[in-house]
Amino acid sequence: MSGCNIVIHAAAMKHVPIAEFHPDECVRTNIGGASNVIEASRELGVQRVIALSTDKAAKPINLYGATKLASDKMFVAANTFMDNSPRFSVVRYGNVVGSMGSVVPFFNRLIADGATSLPITDERMTRFWITLREGVHFVFRNLARMHGGEIFVPKIPSVRMVDLAKAMAPHLPINHIGIRPGEKLHEVMVPEEDGHLTLEFDDHYVIRPTISYGNRTPDYSVNALGQRAWEAKVDFEYRSDTNDIFLGAEEILAYNRVACLDPRADITPELEAPARVVQALSA
Repeated sequence: MSGCNIVIHAAAMKHVPIAEFHPDECVRTNIGGASNVIEASRELGVQRVIALSTDKAAKPINLYGATKLASDKMFVAANTFMDNSPRFSVVRYGNVVGSMGSVVPFFNRLIADGATSLPITDERMTRFWITLREGVHFVFRNLARMHGGEIFVPKIPSVRMVDLAKAMAPHLPINHIGIRPGEKLHEVMVPEEDGHLTLEFDDHYVIRPTISYGNRTPDYSVNALGQRAWEAKVDFEYRSDTNDIFLGAEEILAYNRVACLDPRADITPELEAPARVVQALSA
């Protein structure tokens, strides 16, 4: 980190069932590691730090989510000294389509291997849906938007896991296998308890800190780019099952194709199918 002016902290022990069985490693990596990044950033004169969070940090029911909530709190509180210290913010989003260990490559392998069914843990399950490219762009945009202390949450579509299975293999039946240890039915990115702290921008939400930085507390309703927000409802909650936008079969397949492309590729043609989603989320 020596000589760096921007740090993006993406390292974490992220596997939910493994974290349940090896809690010490999860705590050391996700909480101890966050502390190391904060202290090193201060000592080495870094200017801006963004830590990547997860939907599992909102209303956590598993150890991974609990450690990421603790990490989020640490990065938000790190702004207490807002003189010449680094600015720290958090970006939170959900399931990254096509990432290592995610369901899309898992289903692809099963289909390629001639599976006779696709496993679903629960037919009610929903997930937020974002590609790696979208996640990276969101992080970079927030480096320019940040004051320090915010939790940034993108407006993104949701997917029903049953719809995903039917879109990828309409000829295969679904096998219900039950929820795994620490797994949620639905993702939450802004819990109701943080509704009164939440600001809504055109394409994202910002959760303001629960703590005050005194007379150094910025006006979070106007970000560093001059974009203005409005207050969310007091009881606002952002959940994958009550989201306004759900992807249909063709849109799911389009997202999956984008997720499997080379990051340097031109993805414009592949995004034609989910154009309705982009328009709806920016309306």
